[in-house]
Amino acid sequence: MIRISEKLRLQVAQNADFKCEYCLTPEFFLATTFHIDHIRSVKHGGKTILRNLAYACPHCNQNKGSDIASYSNDDEIVRLFNPRIDFWIEHFEVLSDGTIASLSSIGEATINTLRFNQLERIIFRKSLIEIGVIS
Repeated sequence: MIRISEKLRLQVAQNADFKCEYCLTPEFFLATTFHIDHIRSVKHGGKTILRNLAYACPHCNQNKGSDIASYSNDDEIVRLFNPRIDFWIEHFEVLSDGTIASLSSIGEATINTLRFNQLERIIFRKSLIEIGVIS
């Protein structure tokens, strides 16, 4: 396990506005501690430096693991969303029913790998939409 200093952890969290950088869930609404994710995993040569670290909810981080890519529905290898080089709104859209739709092959691969649309996550996200936290 890689040790990440409290200072670096706070910097990553602040840069992310205390939201998961993958699914945009605000940390305030979960009763669990968010994780610091290596965007490019250490296993694949990623370093423990700010530009390679993302703030991630436990759901996204556990589903992502050390993955950096996945297969599309067309059997092509597609990299996952990288919050340091990609813009969220170019790859995803939150629908009024609480699901997250893909707008690109990167979005599709990320949604499938990180399981954005598990039933309990959709229900939770719909609740956040209803109270105006997510629009």
